[in-house]
Amino acid sequence: MTRASSSRRPTLDGFDRAILRVVQQDAKTPQRTIAERVNLSPAAVQRRVAAMEDAGIITRNVAIVDTAALGMAITSIVEVHLTDERTATVDAAKALFRDAPEVQQCYYVTGGISFVLVIVSPDMMAYEATTRRLFAENPAVATFRSLIALDRVKVGAEIEILPKG
Repeated sequence: MTRASSSRRPTLDGFDRAILRVVQQDAKTPQRTIAERVNLSPAAVQRRVAAMEDAGIITRNVAIVDTAALGMAITSIVEVHLTDERTATVDAAKALFRDAPEVQQCYYVTGGISFVLVIVSPDMMAYEATTRRLFAENPAVATFRSLIALDRVKVGAEIEILPKG
C-alpha cells in the first residue's frame, strides 16, 4: 500500500484490493492462504493488512451471526424523523441509538427522515418496549415508521473492490 501525505487517504494498489476481497469474504482466512491467492509472501500480506488497519481502511473484524439462531425472530428497519436537526438533538440521538444493544445498524441520512435503524428483537413485546424507549417516549423523535422484515435475503459487509482508475 502506498501512503500518501497525512492529509490524504492512502492509495490502494492491486495487491491491497485483492487482499480486501479475500478478507471481506472471511476475515479468518489464514495469511498464508491470502498470500497464495494474491501472489505475495505471508509477511507482505501481514504488513499490508496492518497498514490498512492503521489507516482505518479495515476498521473491524466481526462475526455475522444468524439472528434467528440467537432467538431474535424480529428484524425491523425503522425510519426515524427527529423534531429538529440541531447538532445537540442529532448528537443525542446518535448516542442513544449507538448505545442500544437492539440497534444493529444506524445511519444518519438525508431525504426527509433523520435516521434509518436496523433493530432485532426476540418477539413483538420486546420490540414494542424498544420502540417505546427509543422513539415514542423520546421528545426528540417527531415520528417513526417500522418495516418488519419477512426474510433475511442478504447480510454482510462485502464491498466491491474496484480496480484503481
